[in-house]
Amino acid sequence: MHQETDILEVSDLLLDLAITLMASGAHTSRVVRNVARAAESFGYSTDLTVFQMSVLMTLTRLNDSNVRHTAIRKIKPMALNFRTISNLSALTWSAYDNKLPLEELKEEFNDILNTPRMSRWLVLFLVACANAAFCRLFTGDIYAMLFVFAGTLVAFFMRQEMLHRHINHFVVFITCAFVSSMIAGISYKLNIGTTPDVALATSVLFLIPGVPMINSIIDILEGHVLAGTSRLINATNLIICIALGLFITLQLLGVDQL
Repeated sequence: MHQETDILEVSDLLLDLAITLMASGAHTSRVVRNVARAAESFGYSTDLTVFQMSVLMTLTRLNDSNVRHTAIRKIKPMALNFRTISNLSALTWSAYDNKLPLEELKEEFNDILNTPRMSRWLVLFLVACANAAFCRLFTGDIYAMLFVFAGTLVAFFMRQEMLHRHINHFVVFITCAFVSSMIAGISYKLNIGTTPDVALATSVLFLIPGVPMINSIIDILEGHVLAGTSRLINATNLIICIALGLFITLQLLGVDQL
């Protein structure tokens, strides 16, 4: 009975670890390694199958293959958080090296999950600054940078609010791409500055799903073709949404080409 209870508790914790890593932006191989490392510290091996929306795991006792447990859990949507990924990876190494008790591991895991995130207002400001810097990188002048900064500021704030209200993320991307490009498009319509076309073209760069695209390629190259392909398809859908939002702006402004 002790073994049975123990394996269920370990399984619950490892599934929580796996879905948190996936939702935070880790690629599949990293998730598999971290979960396997933590499982080994408790005397178990794992067989992990990762899908776009869920994680399937079979946990087997190393010294008795008759003791096993299979469970599946849905991946909850979370914002990307590389600090969480780094801290959880370090935690699995600590569990492996120091053979942490299950309760202590749970406590440290919960502490990492409850770590306060960076202020949303600071993130909002920094994203706007970063997109304005992208504009400058593509030879945008000071007026183009200001319009891109304003458009990003408004659109990213809308994105934060819409995601907080659990609005479909495809709708979020279309709306934010439209709002950001429309604000930047004012400079194009009024011919403000010398590079209004750069402002319009770079106004949506902050929405590009770079992490999912990179993770999808890593997953495919490392043999996790199913997870990688699903991530690639999802990233492609988001890019189509961005293009659609920009297309609406171009049609409303009567812009034929940039």
